[in-house]
Amino acid sequence: MTSTQQLITIGVVVLGTVLTRFLPYLVFREGKKIPPVVDYLGKVLPPAVFGLLVVYCLRNVNFFAGTHGIPEMVSLSVVLLLYLWRKNMLVPMAGGTICYMVLIRVLS
Repeated sequence: MTSTQQLITIGVVVLGTVLTRFLPYLVFREGKKIPPVVDYLGKVLPPAVFGLLVVYCLRNVNFFAGTHGIPEMVSLSVVLLLYLWRKNMLVPMAGGTICYMVLIRVLS
């Protein structure tokens, strides 16, 4: 890439980031009622994204080789238990990731 192309690429990325950060505040100003479809999407998309992540993370697990999927299943259980306990998305993500990283080092 030339220097001009690099600057244009950086500019487009910055513009896209700024737009996605500030556009909701411009479209949904304080005091305006949020459209029902946006409210609905706000409720259903987070669980759908996490479901998609579970499927994506478990897609290549081979239960008949290596560790037989033990790190993945134990970490998934940790994520579920932490979520049920804390009702927070960040604690289970961090706990599951730490658990998985420890298990793949210990069991491999």
